[in-house]
Amino acid sequence: MPPAPGPPAPRGRGAAIDPPSRFEPLHVEPDPDAVDPDAPPRPTRFFREATRRVLTHNASADVGFAVSLNPYRGCEHGCAYCYARPTHEYFGLSAGLDFETTIFVKTDAPQRLRQALQSLRWRPQPIALSGVTDPYQPVERRLRLTRACLEVCAEFRQPVVVVTKNALVLRDLDLLAELARHGAAAVFLSVTTLREGLRRRLEPRTTTAARRLEAMRALAAAGVLVGVMVAPVIPGLTDEEMGSILAAAAAAGARWAGMVPLRLPGAVAPVFVDWLRRNEPDRAHRVLARVRAMRGGRLNDPRFGHRMRGQGVYADTLYALFRTLCRRHHLNAAPLPVSAAAFRRPNPPPPQLDLFGTGGAT
Repeated sequence: MPPAPGPPAPRGRGAAIDPPSRFEPLHVEPDPDAVDPDAPPRPTRFFREATRRVLTHNASADVGFAVSLNPYRGCEHGCAYCYARPTHEYFGLSAGLDFETTIFVKTDAPQRLRQALQSLRWRPQPIALSGVTDPYQPVERRLRLTRACLEVCAEFRQPVVVVTKNALVLRDLDLLAELARHGAAAVFLSVTTLREGLRRRLEPRTTTAARRLEAMRALAAAGVLVGVMVAPVIPGLTDEEMGSILAAAAAAGARWAGMVPLRLPGAVAPVFVDWLRRNEPDRAHRVLARVRAMRGGRLNDPRFGHRMRGQGVYADTLYALFRTLCRRHHLNAAPLPVSAAAFRRPNPPPPQLDLFGTGGAT
């Protein structure tokens, strides 16, 4: 018998536990009998993170981008399934509540981005904003770091592909529309479920699916390339919604779509399994059995070429259905036309003199 779930998750949080960090030899386990139900919820703490480089380069064929920019580490959205949770373990923190309540803020991200784009070593190509945590999580409304980065991109006409679960992206419609004039902007809204009750429990601090669809309409009307990410597809829980999500997104102006089956790497597994047993106890066994069917009998298959897709009959059926639905709704009819052709350096560095002192420039 699986262990019974403990106290419910704090209000507005996806995780209810702090699983041990794989890098820490000691772990403090709270006494469930000593938990005060009337205690105030754990507040979110923000820490300034200094960084010398803000662009991350990725060489994996599993991921659809080569360069990404993440203004934040950790995410208040609190999605129980978030694959980025284990990144907090590198700081000696937990992938559970710590990931949602301890956020590292790269306050110098816009300046570092400007330096990177100004360098002649930068080869213009699209930047994913962002590849790990959501660039429009709640604190962005106040700190405006993502907007500041987009201002730099607009100045350089640097192409960006934004992926978010938050309709706050519409605040920056002016910058995205300006980039779109040069074929340099696309926004993918990620939609996991259209059921509002499930969304509140599964990804508690995201905006509603209805508002995300409204954001798609506004972005498309402004000329921004719009897509939808059906991610993750949770087998036995949200897979039945794939058709309705793609249909709603296409009606709202999306022209491209992506899909990623649920994967539970590292410490994501205990967080999500605990969430399942608290929120969907009757479906928990079926969900986990189907995840294992896609992941070679495990909850995660880390091998390159398999980690994002899965394998087996169920995974193949899921992708076949996705392709059929995309054809029905005229999604992915052409490659995403985000281009770096208009990239410019407003203040290019001076040419380098030749090494032999002849006065010629190289």
